[in-house]
Amino acid sequence: MLDLTTGILKLKKSNCKNCYKCIRNCPVDSIRFSENQAHIIGSECILCGQCFVVCPQNAKEIRDDADKARALIQSGAPVVVSLAPSYAANYHDSTCADLTDALCKLGFSHVEETAVGATIVKRRYEKILAEDKPDVLISSCCHTVNLLIEKHYPEALPYLAQVISPMQAHCLDIKRRIPQARTVFIGPCISKKDEAEQVSNAVDCVLTFEELGRWLEQEKINVGQSVLLSSSEDPGRSPKPSDGRARFFPTAGGIIRSMETMPDSCSYLAIDGMDNCIAAIREIIAGGLHDTFVEMSACTGSCIGGPVMDRNQCRPIQKYSRISSVAGRDDFVIEMPEPGIIRQEFRQIELNNRMPDEIEIKAILRQIGKTKPEHELNCGSCGYDTCRQKAIAVYQGKADLNMCLPYLKEKAESFSDNIINNTPNGIIVVNDNYQVQQINNAALRLMNIRRAEDVLGEQVVRIMDPKPFMDVLRSGHNIHGRRTWLAEYEKYVEKSIILDREFNLLICIMHDVTDEEMQRERKESIRHQTIDIADKVVEKQMRIVQEIASLLGETTAETKIALTKLKESISDE
Repeated sequence: MLDLTTGILKLKKSNCKNCYKCIRNCPVDSIRFSENQAHIIGSECILCGQCFVVCPQNAKEIRDDADKARALIQSGAPVVVSLAPSYAANYHDSTCADLTDALCKLGFSHVEETAVGATIVKRRYEKILAEDKPDVLISSCCHTVNLLIEKHYPEALPYLAQVISPMQAHCLDIKRRIPQARTVFIGPCISKKDEAEQVSNAVDCVLTFEELGRWLEQEKINVGQSVLLSSSEDPGRSPKPSDGRARFFPTAGGIIRSMETMPDSCSYLAIDGMDNCIAAIREIIAGGLHDTFVEMSACTGSCIGGPVMDRNQCRPIQKYSRISSVAGRDDFVIEMPEPGIIRQEFRQIELNNRMPDEIEIKAILRQIGKTKPEHELNCGSCGYDTCRQKAIAVYQGKADLNMCLPYLKEKAESFSDNIINNTPNGIIVVNDNYQVQQINNAALRLMNIRRAEDVLGEQVVRIMDPKPFMDVLRSGHNIHGRRTWLAEYEKYVEKSIILDREFNLLICIMHDVTDEEMQRERKESIRHQTIDIADKVVEKQMRIVQEIASLLGETTAETKIALTKLKESISDE
């Protein structure tokens, strides 16, 4: 069978925030996480829509087929709507006639209720139970349940009713009665899109209530009080309705409630919600159930709890009351088709997921520090119930090692502790009450503190001047590389104080520069001494020069006098 689920439910990559919530809520682990993004594995997905419902970032999106419906209308063929009976719970202030009016304004030629097809299906169930007397018969109305069995629990296939869904039954009936008709199913279910594509001869297009709502909004059409007669009440074109007991189908136990004849030897069991369905299927496979008709719905509360029901209408009692108000005790008047027409065979869909052996599982667990059973916390933070399930997912390429939050936390703490405790810089962390929250080994050595426990929780004033901390917290301006003399420790440090605004913590980083400062002081002293010696030498040299100059001056004067006398003497001769 061709798998089309990948294109129906997609992921908006930019919105994924690595919260793993979709993985935690996927009942069949059909979500792969890689490159910091979640990816839906179409071959394993059962289109239950849980990932769509729980995603806090609205990262999942459903394929919009409104354009396909528009194209059908523009083709000129009569396009008939099969309206799921859960409409009464979704449009709680509107009737079928109101919706028919709005849909006709969109261009649909005719609107009927899928409950007509539900009547066909439930009568076929009644006949199978009465004539074939199966040990266990599981209803086949929910396509998600069918996919669950076909893909993940093929051992339960013999118990699945070989009957088409109400959507298919109704659309085939429409095409039998209306020549050249095209059909569009509108309801609260994502998986119906996949079902329609698997049996394209019956349903031409599937829209969710959300898609219909957007379309009506674009066309500025309000679903209000209509003066038109509902098309489903037109006896010339569709089965004449009475109270429509099959309108109970979208409620938990609604199929059973709508059934008219039930063999006394058969028990009836209604199961809703994925966890309950999986548990029931496992029990059926194990042989724990006999002589029972099992009505099985993937959604909690059945279809009225569907993934694309109006999220603002989360009142299950009110929803059930609305369905009950439009249903009744009698059936639609219908013409039952031949059994072969409404028969559907379900077959196993191979997944080809190889399971790792015990050695491979343990090897993966060792990579995330889980070498003993007590290391397996099974906290579920990665999205998987147990560490072993996570290891299997890693082996199958669905998960990566870093999805283990305890492992990442320990790894980060170990990395952080290694840096803090091995850095030569002293580090002190102070809260906004100026209490010491953390102090590393370098700071203990710097301040001659014996143990961290001696100062943790104490006021920082006990070990150093609190004023710089107060200034940073008050002003919000960090201090970087300020050289400070710690008199009580006789140390020089370059001190930086940084404010962590998110956690309101003050981080003090101190680099011991005592040796550097002492060396600088020694150099400064030597410089001053050198300058003093130089000054004295210069002064002495100047004095000697002056003395020499003085002596030279006297000698020169005497020489001048002698030479002058000699000159005069020579001149006189």
